Amino acid sequence: MSEASFFGDLLQTIAERGRRLLALGGGDGGARPQDMRTLCDTLLSSRGEASGIALAKAVLDRWTRASEEERRDFMTMLLEQYGPDEVALGQAIAAYQAAPSPPTAQALHGASESRRLELLRRLNLAPEGMSTLVRMREALLRMKADAPALGVVDDDFAHLFTSWFNRGFLVLRPIDWATPANVLEKIIRYEAVHEIRDWDELRRRVEPTDRRCFAFFHPRLIDEPLIFVEVALTTTMPATVEEVLDPARAPIRAEEANAAVFYSISNCQHGLRGVSFGNFLIKQVVEDLRRDLPELSTFVTLSPVPGFAAWLARETQGDGSPTLSAEDRALLAEADDRGWVDDEAKVERLKPVLTRACASYLLNARNPRGGVADPVARFHLGNGARLERVNFLADRSARAGRQAHGMMVNYLYELDEIEANHEAFFARGEVVASSSVRRLAPRGRPVTADATPAR
Repeated sequence: MSEASFFGDLLQTIAERGRRLLALGGGDGGARPQDMRTLCDTLLSSRGEASGIALAKAVLDRWTRASEEERRDFMTMLLEQYGPDEVALGQAIAAYQAAPSPPTAQALHGASESRRLELLRRLNLAPEGMSTLVRMREALLRMKADAPALGVVDDDFAHLFTSWFNRGFLVLRPIDWATPANVLEKIIRYEAVHEIRDWDELRRRVEPTDRRCFAFFHPRLIDEPLIFVEVALTTTMPATVEEVLDPARAPIRAEEANAAVFYSISNCQHGLRGVSFGNFLIKQVVEDLRRDLPELSTFVTLSPVPGFAAWLARETQGDGSPTLSAEDRALLAEADDRGWVDDEAKVERLKPVLTRACASYLLNARNPRGGVADPVARFHLGNGARLERVNFLADRSARAGRQAHGMMVNYLYELDEIEANHEAFFARGEVVASSSVRRLAPRGRPVTADATPAR
């Protein structure tokens, strides 16, 4: 039995004993806000461990059974009823203003904390508490679109999750064909870049000697990957996804490879949006691969460009594009018809203009906050990679066509340059790129782009 399993069973036993002590019973009970309010208030005032775990389980059980409307009521209750104690906060502000000091500053900090934070901490004590809270935040993120005020509640979830899912708690595990089936099934389901259509395809990605897959797990989320990366061991830097995923390819021995290609990175838990794992994942995987395969000298991605098509559509409208000529815009009108990929003449006409436009997008396009527009580019450039190559028609899937007209990018992790590239990106907003990419699109003035990628 794993430690996590033992811990979960222990909490379940304590919760059952607590339920008997509280005489909560196992009835339906509904999920009415007033009932939840009573349970939450009792949980916050509880001092006994067994009763506290039982109360936390009761709240989360009712949440799980609740309707969408009842869940919105619960989140509204957290917003309106579980903020900071206003009287205590006012007194702490007055005390600090009267006598600023470390003790009064600490008291002010404590008084400013919302009661929601403590409630969420106590809910986490329940068996399956963390997994339920992650699902709860996933629902909250959907609600925020229609109720922006709930962002205050989300801030508290995000604050706690950033601590609870700190890198120090995460465990990196290899995923291979011997991994339990329930985890492999989740790899199929969570794959977000290149769809895994069936078990045979999954086997081709994790079993051959020149393929690797790694995932981060948290000890409280048994067999639930948080994020995973798929790696191809190769002798060249691939320019198309077909080179990596071709079912007919001939595998090589791992020892023959000199390059590790990160061709898919998938976040698995929508409820952990905004909690960054990817940078730690890449660094840890590089370390593990270098330890096991010291001949590897190149670490590179084959990455999608999810915001390119939407940006290009805006650039081709009207006459004022700062990056596209009138001739370019006329040619790009042909790209609106997905049938162009099967027309050799159109492919030849569009190749240079799409490649130049994609390079310009990656180098110059900015979101409304002034950051690099493409989310995948922000991730890899922020990790210290270099924009190495733009690949024309590298992914012919329907999704890649919608998002990027089939374009993909190689980001190179030059190990001796990672820190300098990272500093250049964050300190000066510089997109570190190879000379070949810069020749495609000399840096122009930044172009503001909508942050929402095409789907």
